[in-house]
Amino acid sequence: MQIPERFSDLPDYAFPRLRALLGDTAPGGDVVAMSIGEPRHPFPDWVADVIAGAVAEFGNYPPNEGTPELLGAISAWIKQRHGVDVAPERILTANGTRETLFAATLGLCPEEKNGQKPLVLIPNPFYQVYSVGALAAGAEPFYVPATRDTGFLPDYNALPKHILDRTAILFICSPSNPQGAVASRAYLTDLLDLAEQHDFRVFADECYSEIYRDTPPPGLLSVAAEAGADPERVVTFNSLSKRSSVPGLRSGFAAAGPETMVQMRRMRSYSGAPLPAPLQRVAERLWADEDHVKASRDMYVKKYDVANRVFDGVDGCEAPEAGFFLWLPVDDDEKATLKLWQQTGVRVLPGAYLGRETADGNAGRGYIRAAMITADEAELERGLTALRDCLYR
Repeated sequence: MQIPERFSDLPDYAFPRLRALLGDTAPGGDVVAMSIGEPRHPFPDWVADVIAGAVAEFGNYPPNEGTPELLGAISAWIKQRHGVDVAPERILTANGTRETLFAATLGLCPEEKNGQKPLVLIPNPFYQVYSVGALAAGAEPFYVPATRDTGFLPDYNALPKHILDRTAILFICSPSNPQGAVASRAYLTDLLDLAEQHDFRVFADECYSEIYRDTPPPGLLSVAAEAGADPERVVTFNSLSKRSSVPGLRSGFAAAGPETMVQMRRMRSYSGAPLPAPLQRVAERLWADEDHVKASRDMYVKKYDVANRVFDGVDGCEAPEAGFFLWLPVDDDEKATLKLWQQTGVRVLPGAYLGRETADGNAGRGYIRAAMITADEAELERGLTALRDCLYR
């Protein structure tokens, strides 16, 4: 049986590729797992109590778009964090943001743009669901390099008019995965101007927005409100996975303009699986509580300091502006990953696995991604010191 042609050239997903690269090779020391962005900071003790208190709700179908209480909690958080009033009716909950990023692309991308196959603009490297959503919608992914020269954010303004005129959706991830770059208000304002000039939507993946050193990264919702942008051009995505260190909860949301949200909710009523009600009860509490978020952020700030101390004097190796990934330059990312595993037991991810080959090359090649998600600073320092001594000395 043949698979659809539109998916025929997809590479294996990053983590199966990593397993194949390492194969049966034994680690060269105590394992320090830094390849996957799975936070290990403690979440609030009361999470289990909330689930237990709502366990009877497993006996009911939960609301597909989210409980009124959860939608209200997210709306209140958006107001508190971004200073913008977004009514609960403009919010949709989902099983993490991967699901809703895919579904939003599928549900909102038109069949044609100016008489041609539409383009979906994607940073390179990128979160892989962006491209699969574009392909599923019948669009063409168009990868825009995000390199050191561009501040690790894609320079969408440099694209020619004929590309922008074909664009239906533009993705921006800020803070970026994997580089940790933060899009400024001016950068986001420019994206909104481009969207207005060339008639497309901006999808803002803000899953790492609550992990930063000093200044909260700006959000697209607040920038759009300040600029008076058309709310139908903006869809933002966030989740509790990174913010609250509960990736297993699978709780995310999208916020959009009223008409856009009607379409998103309509599509999800046919194809989406709602989050179980007891987990929605936990999500309500988590969005309403900032104490645990600040405690986790303080831990990451200390980890930034560990990274900067370990890599002091190593060119290009420094803690990110935000998020919890280190994006470290190497000569050959696959060879460096394998060498590091074989000699030290530190497990990282080749940067090329997060990018895509284009005429301009793969902007992830020549880097490794190391996630600072270790349980404590001592383990992080041990892992990063082994990495430094193996690859940079």
